[in-house]
Amino acid sequence: MISVIRVLLVDDDELVRAGLRVILDAEPDIEVVGEAGDGSEAPGLVRSLTPDVVLMDVRMPAVDGISATRHLVRSFPEPPRVLVLTTFGNDGYVYDALQAGATGFLLKRARPAEIAQAVRTVAVGDSLLFPAAVRDLIAVQGRVGADGLAKAGLTEREGEVLRAVARGLSNAEIARELVVGVETVKTHVGNVLAKLGARDRTQAVIAAYESGFIDPRRPPE
Repeated sequence: MISVIRVLLVDDDELVRAGLRVILDAEPDIEVVGEAGDGSEAPGLVRSLTPDVVLMDVRMPAVDGISATRHLVRSFPEPPRVLVLTTFGNDGYVYDALQAGATGFLLKRARPAEIAQAVRTVAVGDSLLFPAAVRDLIAVQGRVGADGLAKAGLTEREGEVLRAVARGLSNAEIARELVVGVETVKTHVGNVLAKLGARDRTQAVIAAYESGFIDPRRPPE
């Protein structure tokens, strides 16, 4: 368990960074350890500051959030969680950032309490951030296939767990719904991630939607 969540802010708007710092530094369990005005600065700061979470603006003039996120995920053995900041929830850039390895996204107009809770959620990796928004984003982008993840070889129970993850349920909530132990759920989630080649729950859900295993036009059952 992380005692104090270390956060790096990456946004070309100095006012946005200042506002986020005020919001997050007011939380007893969150500390802003650094700021950057462009994605090109992110790798060096991640290396020197070792943040747990990076709040990454998706659109920046030189190196954007998509390229910066992809670089962090590929270059660091244990990269920080990336939470993408965006003005519009159905932005195709956000979708590309999620594919690049971002764990979730957050609207810049979110309330302070929502921003702080989003950072906590991403830091522990316990559940998908804003699953309905991710579903809507994928539906709008229309990048859905039809192979149903057949080659992944998910068991029936693993499929149930993946659908529950897509609904945003935590391990404890899934355990109660399926009437199994939390450790059993953790095992199933781990198996799903391994079979899908997914870095985290967000990537697994994107794969489920893109493959047509779950229809993004309808809420998961």
